[in-house]
Amino acid sequence: MLTGLSHLTLAVSDLDRSVTFYETLLGCRLAARWAQGAYLEAGSLWLCLSLDPTVSRSRADYTHYAFSVAGSDFESFVTRLKAHGVKVWKDNRSEGDSFYFLDPDGHKLEVHVGDLATRLAQCRTSPYAGMQFFE
Repeated sequence: MLTGLSHLTLAVSDLDRSVTFYETLLGCRLAARWAQGAYLEAGSLWLCLSLDPTVSRSRADYTHYAFSVAGSDFESFVTRLKAHGVKVWKDNRSEGDSFYFLDPDGHKLEVHVGDLATRLAQCRTSPYAGMQFFE
């Protein structure tokens, strides 16, 4: 069973502009930044901005919606999704168990075990190029 929304990842064409927008205009707190992205917090929401110079308003390649799932439920949850023939849109290459799939209308979704704290802990041991951390 889903336990909530894990994080939102938004593909952005101009990282500086987007960080300024979310931090200054919307009041998000900048948690980390690197050459290709940034992590922000809005209350308990983890927001990732991912640089994609090809993004347009009509097509955003990496934008997806991630839902939290308990580690103990991850395998059975993914097995059930696969049994229903969901399409996979990306393989997991980051910390924590994740499964990336499409809904019937092609919306990009993810189920993820972990949170911003576990991602930042992993990033502190192996940071992305140019990554900075903010307290």
